[in-house]
Parts: sequence; C-alpha cells; structure tokens
Amino acid sequence: MKKKISNQFFSHYIVVFCFVLLATALAFSLLGIASRIASNAFAANRFPASSIMRNDYSQIDTSAIVKNGGSVQVVDKEYRVVRSEGPDALSKKQLTPSEFTEFLIWSKNKNTPFHHDILYNPVGEFWLIVTFPASIRIDFAFIVNPAAATGDFAKAALVFVVVIVVYLLLLVALTAVYSKITATQITVPLRRLTEGTRLLREGDYSARVDLHLKNEFAELQDTFNDMAARIERETALRKKSEEDRRRLILDISHDLKNPMSSIQGYAELLSKRPNMDDRERELYLDIIQKNSQRANRLLAELFELSSMDSPEFSLRLERVDLCEILRQICGELVPELERVGFHYVFDIPEESVFALLDIDRFDRLIQNLTKNAMLHNPPGTTLTVSLNIENQLAVIDLGDDGVGIPEHLIEDIFKPFVRADRSRRAETGGSGLGLSIAKRIAQAHGGDLTLLRDRDKGCTFRILLPLN
Repeated sequence: MKKKISNQFFSHYIVVFCFVLLATALAFSLLGIASRIASNAFAANRFPASSIMRNDYSQIDTSAIVKNGGSVQVVDKEYRVVRSEGPDALSKKQLTPSEFTEFLIWSKNKNTPFHHDILYNPVGEFWLIVTFPASIRIDFAFIVNPAAATGDFAKAALVFVVVIVVYLLLLVALTAVYSKITATQITVPLRRLTEGTRLLREGDYSARVDLHLKNEFAELQDTFNDMAARIERETALRKKSEEDRRRLILDISHDLKNPMSSIQGYAELLSKRPNMDDRERELYLDIIQKNSQRANRLLAELFELSSMDSPEFSLRLERVDLCEILRQICGELVPELERVGFHYVFDIPEESVFALLDIDRFDRLIQNLTKNAMLHNPPGTTLTVSLNIENQLAVIDLGDDGVGIPEHLIEDIFKPFVRADRSRRAETGGSGLGLSIAKRIAQAHGGDLTLLRDRDKGCTFRILLPLN
C-alpha cells in the first residue's frame, strides 16, 4: 500500500510539476506585459527627456515634470549644472569628467532608487537629465541578437540551457522529496491503523492507536479507538456473561443435586428395608418431603426468574396508595419478625402516595428482602422500613443493624445464587435467587433496587418506584 500511494503521489506531483513549468512560462509572459503596462503608467515613462527637449535649454518647460514629483537638470559641455528644477539629482554644481561618468553609470544601475532619463543635445551642447523617484521597478527583457559573435552566442546558449536543465532537475528533485514527505504523512498513519486493526483481528482488544495528529486522521484514530474500546467492553461483558452462565448452571446443578441425592438415597433405603419401624419410616419420609419441597421451591424460583427475563413478562398494574399497601405488608411481617426475635421500626407517612403497582409482585419484593434479613442475622436485630418522596420517586429503605454483607459480595449481591453462606447449607433455607427476583420486580415497575454502602453496621436496600 505504501509503495502504491507513494507512486500515486509522485505521479500527481509530476502533473503539478508540469503546471509549475506552465506557470513559469506564463510568469515570463506576464512580466513582459507588466513592463509594457508600466511604461504607460509610470510618470517616468510619460515624461521622457525627449518630450521636453529644446535647443535652448532656457526654453525647456519643466512644470509638468516638477508637478508630478520629478526634477530636471541641465549639464553643459564643461560639466557645469546650468539649470536645476525640482529636487537636485546632482549634489554638485561643477563636476569633473570622471564624476559625471560615474553618475551616468550609476543612473543605469537597476538598484538605483531613481529613474533617470538622460539625453544629449548636440546643438546646444548640453545634457538634459529628467529624474523621477522609482516606486517599483519592473524590467524584464529576453533578447536574441543574431549579429553577436558566433562564439559568444554559443556560450550564451550553453549557459541558458544549463540553467534551464539545472532548474528542471532541481524542480523534479524537490517534487520527489515533497511527494515522499506528503505520502509518508498518509502512509505512516495508515500503517499504524493497519497494525491496530491486525491486533484487533488477532484478538488483542486492548489495541489502541495514537497518531499525534489533529487532522482527519485524528478523527479516524478516535473512531478506531472508540470501536476498539466498545469491542473490548462487549467482549468482556460477553465473557463475563458466559462465566455467569457457567456458574449459574453449576449452582443449579449443585443446589438440585443435594436434595435429589437425599430423595434418591432415602427412597432406596425405604425400598430395601420394608420391615422398618414406623418411627424411622416417618423420619425418612419427612426428609424426602423436605428435600422435595426444597427442590420444587428452587425450580419454581428459577422459573419465576426466567419468566421475568422473557419478552412476554408483564405486570398487572393498578393505581394504589403505596403507603397503605406498605403498611399492610409490614403488618403481615410482624408475627414472623417477633417469632425470630427481631425488633422492627416502620416509618411510613400518613398521607397518600399513589403509584402503579402489581400488588402481588411488590409484596414478593418486600417479602424477599425481609426473609433475606431474617435468614442472615441473629435474634435481636432491628429491621427498619421507611418511605420518603424524592424527585417524583418513592424511596423505600429496608435495612437492618445486623451482620451486614461481606465486602467481596457487594458488587455481585443481586446475581443469581450469590449468598453470604458460601457452604450453601440447606439449613439457611435460601436459594440465592431472592435478591435477583426482587431487583427484577423493582425494574419491571420502572424503578430499581440498590444496596446502600454507607452504613457502618448491617445493610440497607433501597427501592425506587415512580409515582403516579
């Protein structure tokens, strides 16, 4: 790609080179035209010495020249300045032949800031000098004189050809260098972008490109880096989702394996010992029944969690007084809280606060949070429920002053099968799905369920619900 682009740039600049040659030829032509235009435009060309020359220098009319900023001097054959009008072009009134010769030479110098037109009058034997300040000098002419000496003409032609060839070679060299530089300004960023793309293709999603540019390539760089960041993020999310899915399958298998193994083991034991006494048989049947209930509860909650992720899932919403519903639910919690030795504090406003709720689902949300607190905290723990209104949202805080949630579980507490009881003992009675279901219910209502992390003791879950 680099060579191809470089060649394209060089070919483009060859075209530019041809245009430069054309522009050079046009420039020479324009200079000639400019010289002719200047001849008619400048005062020095409109008032030459020949236009005012008289045989008697005292009869010469200098008014037009002086009026246009020029000056007129007359030098006789003795090199004396016998007449001077306007600014003095000659500083002395009496010149020597050498001084006058130097003046004549100086007046024809192209670097002289004055334009001198000098004309000799053989009748009156004097020189008429007309001087104008030079504003800008345009003097270009290309002359070929066939009458010149043959050797001089050949030498001049050779010099001219050499100058043209050197000029063309220099122009080609500069064109090649410039095309190389400009091509590099494109090929280097492209090479880096290509390398970044190759790394992405090979699975290195941390690849980024830094071109240190502020042009369109910088926009392309930002687009590439944003794309790479998004791919990296989505890949990480997909990888995490796969890990969560594998963990979920393992958790489901583990949680179903224990009760099913117990059911199978005790059922085989009952079938192999038909003469077992009634007390022992009742004990084994009770174990089978409890494990069946545990497996059935786990499957039911898995089905409920899965149905909430389904597009067909919907709530049976109705506009209700949220304060009244929350008071009813809290009232139903009191007997169970007292049974496990919990204290409780309910702070619910008396005025009505209306929201669209699926009452059964909302009751399930509060029940799940309360059961989670009762399962993992000792007797004597205080459960608090409060309701406040903030920014058109109902804010329900359900907290406790118990043992709290381990720091390493806070980020994943709402994921399925995440439990503080790492041994997954059946005695806790938890499936590890309660908080996941509670969060899905809150989100289905257009709100959210979060864990507040600014408490020194215990934990507080915050439910946000939109008002209606």
